[in-house]
Amino acid sequence: MNSYVCIGAPFYLGEARPDRREVEELRRAGIADELNAEWIDIEPDFGRADDAVVAVNRALAVAILAHPDKVPVVFANDCTSCLGMVKGLERQSPAVLWYDSHGDFNTPETTPSGFLGGMPLAALVGRGNQHLMQGLELRPINESDVSVTDVRNLDPEEGDMLRASDVTIYDSLGALQAAEPPDRPLYIHFDTDVVDCAEMPAMSYPEPNGPSLQESIESLKFITARSNVAGILFSLWNGTLDGADEAKAATLELIRALKST
Repeated sequence: MNSYVCIGAPFYLGEARPDRREVEELRRAGIADELNAEWIDIEPDFGRADDAVVAVNRALAVAILAHPDKVPVVFANDCTSCLGMVKGLERQSPAVLWYDSHGDFNTPETTPSGFLGGMPLAALVGRGNQHLMQGLELRPINESDVSVTDVRNLDPEEGDMLRASDVTIYDSLGALQAAEPPDRPLYIHFDTDVVDCAEMPAMSYPEPNGPSLQESIESLKFITARSNVAGILFSLWNGTLDGADEAKAATLELIRALKST
């Protein structure tokens, strides 16, 4: 049975927004107690970093390193927190399993929108602008140590780059579960928008034709039971959108999948 610590990272692209209370809502729901875990919130020192996203990720890495005997379960408002997660787990050299309906594999040269939240996985493997990685003193990980599953919305150049990379791409949870798990610690990155938007509303970038909520829960149970889990990050819903209460309930069900491991 894994021993967890729950870590709240209530920032959106480095900003503490009063209208984004998703992390606090999970804390108030008592999910840490359900996992028999302590809950802590990160405390970024924005005065010591040139970039607010770097400050948030430094604080996340520090929180993880402060609990070396626990598996961190991180709740974040965007996927850039993956960088602090990997920094905190760096000594374990984890493989990465990325559940997401989007590739997050854009670079400043390929992105149509310039959205930083669409770039963190590319940055993690050393592609694109590396200022966040350098701010964390984080070395890029090997593309061959990364797997993504159920990605179904890719910008044109992003898709070309991802498919030409050494990242393993699974088209479905079934294909993922048929594969052999890595023989090393595993960081599970779970963006809740991977779940079909019919059951996971209030997504900033909703995507249809994804796995059901129950399929996603069963996948988490399956993967965590078979793997040496180093850490898990849940990237959350957008509480300012319609359907936020339903998304919160669905996310709690996903997190409860960890109770069996």
